[in-house]
Amino acid sequence: MSTKPAPGERGAVRTTFDALALGARRWPFWALMASFFVCGWSTNGLMQTHFIPATADYGMNTMLAAMLLAMIGAFDIIGTVASGWLTDRVDSRLLLALYYGGRGLALFLLPGVIGPEISGGLWFFVIFYGLDWVATVPPTDALCRQYFGLERSGVVFGWVFASHMVGAGAGATLAGNLRELTGSYVESWYIAAILCLTAAAVVLTMRGPRVAASDPAPQPVG
Repeated sequence: MSTKPAPGERGAVRTTFDALALGARRWPFWALMASFFVCGWSTNGLMQTHFIPATADYGMNTMLAAMLLAMIGAFDIIGTVASGWLTDRVDSRLLLALYYGGRGLALFLLPGVIGPEISGGLWFFVIFYGLDWVATVPPTDALCRQYFGLERSGVVFGWVFASHMVGAGAGATLAGNLRELTGSYVESWYIAAILCLTAAAVVLTMRGPRVAASDPAPQPVG
C-alpha cells in the first residue's frame, strides 16, 4: 500500500516547518511564544513541581499541601471552561493580559500567605491560581487561529506549546537551584511574578489580527 502523499498534499514535516517559518516572520508568533514560555514556567515548572516542597519549608503537613495542589487542579477545570466562554466574547489579548497580570500579582503575595496552616490568604491564592492555570490556553489558541488562519493554526499552536514546555523545564530547574543556593523559594516566586507581569505587557503589543478565523491558511513559505 503506497504511503506517498496524494497530489497537492504536503508532508507532515514540511508542513510543520513551513508553519514555523511563517510564524517566525510575524511578531504575534514571538509574543505568543514568549507568553506561553512564562505560562509553563509559572505553572508546571514552578507551582506543580515545587509547591509541596515549598510549603514543607514552612512546616505544613505534606498531605495538606497535596490537597491544596489538588484543589488548584479542581478549580482549573472551572477556570478553563469559563475562559473558553470569555474567549468567544472578549478580545483574547486583553484576556491574556488579565490572566498573566493577575498571576504575577498572586505570586508576589504568595510568600506572605504560606505558613504551616491554611489561612484565608492561602485559600484565596489556591482558588485564584486554579482558575487562572489553564485559562491562558483558549485565548492563546484563538489568537493562533486569528493570526495564522484556521488550517495552519493547529501547527502554529504546536510550536507555541513547545515553548510552554521549555519554560516549564527552565522554571523547575531554576527554582530548584535557587532553593539549594538560598534555602528558600521566595526568590523563585518573585522571578516568576516579574515574568508574568512582563508577559501581560508583551501580549498587549500585538496588533489586531490580519487573518480572520475562517480564512484559509496562508500560502506555504518558499
